[in-house]
Amino acid sequence: MWYHALATDYDGTLASQGSVRDDIVKELQRFRATGRRLVMVTGRELDDLLRVFPHLDLFERVVCEDGALLYRPASREEKALCEPPSPRFAEELRKRGVAPLSVGRVIVATVSPHETTCLEVIKELGLELQVIFNKGSVMVLPSGTNKGTGLRKALDEMELSLHNTVGCGDAENDHAFLAMCGLSVAVKNALPSIKEKADIVTTVTHGDGVVEVIEQLCQDDLRSLTPKRHRILLGHKEDESEVTIVPYRSTVLVAGPSGSGKSTFTTALMERLMEQQYQCCIIDPEGDHDGFEKAVVAGDAERPPSVHEVMQVLTHPDNHAVANLLAVPLVDRPKFFGELFARLQELRARTGRPHWIVVDEAHHLLPAGWDPAPLTMPQRIEGLLLITVHPTSVSPAILKGVDYAVAVGSKVEKTLGNVAEILGIEAPPIPERELAPGETVVWACATKEPPFWMHSPRGRAEHRRHKRKYARGELTPDRSFYFRGPEGKLKLRAQNLMLFTQLAEGIDDETWLFHLKKGDYSRWFLEALKDEDLAQAAQLVEADKEANAQESRAKIIEAIETRYTLPT
Repeated sequence: MWYHALATDYDGTLASQGSVRDDIVKELQRFRATGRRLVMVTGRELDDLLRVFPHLDLFERVVCEDGALLYRPASREEKALCEPPSPRFAEELRKRGVAPLSVGRVIVATVSPHETTCLEVIKELGLELQVIFNKGSVMVLPSGTNKGTGLRKALDEMELSLHNTVGCGDAENDHAFLAMCGLSVAVKNALPSIKEKADIVTTVTHGDGVVEVIEQLCQDDLRSLTPKRHRILLGHKEDESEVTIVPYRSTVLVAGPSGSGKSTFTTALMERLMEQQYQCCIIDPEGDHDGFEKAVVAGDAERPPSVHEVMQVLTHPDNHAVANLLAVPLVDRPKFFGELFARLQELRARTGRPHWIVVDEAHHLLPAGWDPAPLTMPQRIEGLLLITVHPTSVSPAILKGVDYAVAVGSKVEKTLGNVAEILGIEAPPIPERELAPGETVVWACATKEPPFWMHSPRGRAEHRRHKRKYARGELTPDRSFYFRGPEGKLKLRAQNLMLFTQLAEGIDDETWLFHLKKGDYSRWFLEALKDEDLAQAAQLVEADKEANAQESRAKIIEAIETRYTLPT
């Protein structure tokens, strides 16, 4: 289930002529029985709403006064979400004959054409207030307050995301919250401007329109509708046309050899998901994903994460979590992942979050022999990003649900052939071209369309991520630097730049100059660390035939420390 909440306006949407029919109330009760939750978002004052609608306890939260007041029906608690205007404001309006005039906990309301007087008083008193219209009504609130800000506060308390919310409305003051919801609905009687921007326009008016949406939610969770405004960019084809995916109900596999660009592609994709406020949980076996500004990292090289602390991070919809497994022994990682994955599925069943689960080194955490019990796992896991070197070593039960296979590196034909074999279908034809950095081959596995070439933008976090990793992380033995000396008697391994600088300062001049003259330093910076800038700096030092060991050593270490923040 993706949509966990329905947020609806009252007047003109749920209610007609100020009241809600009994049969519509029964539909709201049926909706609640599915496990979904109801939020009302209205411009009415609370006392007035309680008087005209005795079934307010069907709603878990009520946002009143156009976003200024939050009410919890179960406990009858009220919470003002902003400071009310100065009493002088209402007093001055009365002096100028503004009537009718209503003053709520925060809101000051009247009718058109008194908006002109309201604006004049706001200017004369120097108040930070705004005027909001609702058909013939004129409402004055503190600047920045609207139904959208109120709904966000309500959903935060309910630990729900706007992406998992359907919003229903009809008038000008509904624009703010409808635009924020994962799916927006305009009832048939809505204003043309609301209908124009809504994802759905119902075929019937008022509460019957809300019931129409409820029936579709209960029937298929609105799976037949994918709002165009909610798409995530994968990249661009050769003709510059965009390649996008549905940011939910999609599963993506990224596969290719080490150093081929998997992390560049996935980091950029995760960045875009986070920017659009889709909550991500990243399972990170090698400590590669701590470069995201909006993510909280649990665990490090010395301390393993706990399932509990990862879940605590994910409690709030705005948080993203990274489970760093560096301190978890290799043999224990699949067990940790299994426990965490079960808890993530529980959270998803309750809230729809996290929207994406990212599994790096998927061949270790979801090995080929992993076959989940049908009673404990859904048949198809959506919102899943798998990253691997070896698709054939990943559980077929998981791979059979993949929507998009993204191949990187020099062996894309073999990579996609392996995926096709696992899926039990014919291997697709591969575009004949050598991939440049940032290029991938994408295959929409569920379609009959052939794979295509695509260029993907690089993410901002990628460079930061590698700087931390290369400064103090642990590169694999085949990507480490080895000080061996002219006779090969040494084998001093530098698995990161911190160790490289420490070893460089300690080795003898003959060994240092041996590697310098061979261009080994610039080659390692370029091929293993993928840092062209540092490699060029090293090449300049290597090309200086007059530089001695002390000078060249100092220059290369300075080049490293200028570009990387090394631990002290």
